Amino acid sequence: MVDSIALETATELIAAAESKAEEIENPMVITVANSEGNLVAQHRMDGAWLASVSISRNKAYTSAALETPTHELAEPSEPGNSLYGLQTTDEGRIVIFGGGYPLERDGDIVGTIGVSGGAVSQDREVAEAGVERWNELTK
Repeated sequence: MVDSIALETATELIAAAESKAEEIENPMVITVANSEGNLVAQHRMDGAWLASVSISRNKAYTSAALETPTHELAEPSEPGNSLYGLQTTDEGRIVIFGGGYPLERDGDIVGTIGVSGGAVSQDREVAEAGVERWNELTK
């Protein structure tokens, strides 16, 4: 069985991501899920969009379900490409734009992080701060 991500670790990742969101002055919703995409922890910063609650959770879910960062799904899901329409599957939970990342330990995905609340580049920057913290914790 693959290890899962602990709540204590999830809150550390959220804190690192929130710090980056504060630095770029953009309130975000940050979600950490387990390897199956189920919620471990979620934090909505003051002023973050309500829609970002479900979007960030779905980004974390997508990273778990497809074992890939969500931004890597954009091009393959464009019209004419092999995954066209992907975002309409899985009860609409699949997100094909950036802000969701798998968290790996010893080559296995043990959790994911999803961030929403700004432009895609901002979502990615904030999520990557959480990934960087994960990498520090798992060295």
